[in-house]
Amino acid sequence: MEFLVRSENRLPPDTPAQQRAELRAGERARAMELRADGVLKRLWRVPGRNATIGLYEAADPAALHDALMSLPMAPWLDVHVEALATHPQEQA
Repeated sequence: MEFLVRSENRLPPDTPAQQRAELRAGERARAMELRADGVLKRLWRVPGRNATIGLYEAADPAALHDALMSLPMAPWLDVHVEALATHPQEQA
């Protein structure tokens, strides 16, 4: 199944710079692993916000949940998920 995932990072602004850098590095590394595993298909940044839009593929919602919760920033993410279905026009 494919999912459109919108996430906004709510990491507190007073988070120490070193911790922020470590979390970002861990987030980047985990995203690369999810990409290599075929779970993260595309990722876009939302200009002007600390937000992303991603196209994910997972066996089911529970598998997607596990993937998203494996991100180091997960405790600070405000996540909205939409399951996607193939449009009949795409099957032609």
